[in-house]
Amino acid sequence: MMFSALSALSPLDGRYAPRLAALRPIMSEFGYMKRRVQVEIAWLIALSDCGLEQFAPLTPNARRYLGQLVDDFSETDGAAIKTIEKTTNHDVKAVEYWIKSRLVGQAELLAASEFVHFACTSEDINNTSHALQLKAGRDQILLPALDSIISQMREMAHAFAGVPMLSRTHGQTASPSTVGKEIANVVARLDGARSRIAGVCLLAKMNGAVGNYNAHLAAWPGFDWEAFSRRVVEAPEPQGLGLSFQAYSIQIEPHDYMAELFDAVARANTILIDWSRDVWGYVSLGYFKQKLRAGEVGSSTMPHKVNPIDFENAEGNLGLANALLRHLSEKLPISRWQRDLSDSTVLRNIGVALGHAVLAYHSLATGLGKLELNQAAIAADLDAAWEVLAEPIQTVMRRFGLPEPYEQLKNFTRGQPMTQELMQGFINKLALPTEAKQRLLAMTPANYTGLAADLAKRV
Repeated sequence: MMFSALSALSPLDGRYAPRLAALRPIMSEFGYMKRRVQVEIAWLIALSDCGLEQFAPLTPNARRYLGQLVDDFSETDGAAIKTIEKTTNHDVKAVEYWIKSRLVGQAELLAASEFVHFACTSEDINNTSHALQLKAGRDQILLPALDSIISQMREMAHAFAGVPMLSRTHGQTASPSTVGKEIANVVARLDGARSRIAGVCLLAKMNGAVGNYNAHLAAWPGFDWEAFSRRVVEAPEPQGLGLSFQAYSIQIEPHDYMAELFDAVARANTILIDWSRDVWGYVSLGYFKQKLRAGEVGSSTMPHKVNPIDFENAEGNLGLANALLRHLSEKLPISRWQRDLSDSTVLRNIGVALGHAVLAYHSLATGLGKLELNQAAIAADLDAAWEVLAEPIQTVMRRFGLPEPYEQLKNFTRGQPMTQELMQGFINKLALPTEAKQRLLAMTPANYTGLAADLAKRV
């Protein structure tokens, strides 16, 4: 069977492939290879500039040529590296040999070819490449997708700030809120989660086989290799890698920052699972209608249906993303002694985890764009729930010292169908000051919303 979208094992590269086109060049093996080439080239150029007698600074032409190896890196180049790997059975060594093969015909660079991968262990290249992938994936794909959802929901919170709705705590009728305030609650949570994702410091190490610069010092004992490594890691791209320096490591970077990042993404995803389920419920209650699309079918047998599939798709993919992200965050910081290889195959699934998250964000954005508020259904629900005014009535009774206010309202309302006439009849019998009584009589489920509208407008 030829590989195609139909034969792909993962739906990320099959059914949903078009939605992840922007993520694929960054988080795929191609993206990983390109970053490895970038790191090797950055290290090589930096070595030429550090004053070593045997390696003079590279000329501008040589630097341009090396930069083009990164900028023009193609799938053909990636395939060539894979061909070399069939012989080496080692992916990083294959990258080194490919770079050296591209120096043939470039006299200046060919003379310096043994400084490619100089004193590096494979993990010096791998950990920096993963960090660069995560930097691009987070900043170019993940955060913008999350920002789009936050922006959509903020607009909805403001637009519906004053639309009253019945709350449901424990699934039962409860003190009213507004549609905008309930959306604003999620926006505020997502803002915090987004900040935590963006705030994770992406670390990288370039300190040799077991983190001690052993080989480096064997070659040049008097050189400050730690300071040099820090410069390469922290200098902005393309001169450096634009990451944060990890000073202490075994052969591999400890991956604690990865765990922090993945936990932060999982926290945002959990908030969105919560929201997806709530929207699903509001659609079921009729609070929201979904815009119709010509030709779209909701059910193969029930023609009337318009299913909330975008929110269901989002919930499912957020769950898959979190399952992988949590495994990554639990597994990656653990390595036997100075290094074992169990992290390598796990790290190759970072793109899968983020792919499910990005797919879910796409589904949520689509679903939110289809929603239309059904104010008639929301208003009818409120008007059928006069029992929710038991809370303000008993609270005002407490203020003015009336006997057993909670108990009186409990006996009057619990398990009883409540109407406006019944509630106002109860209020009229209370020995309350006129102003307080008039305020309660003017109260309805629709206007008993506290600061909800103001809070929604402020988010």
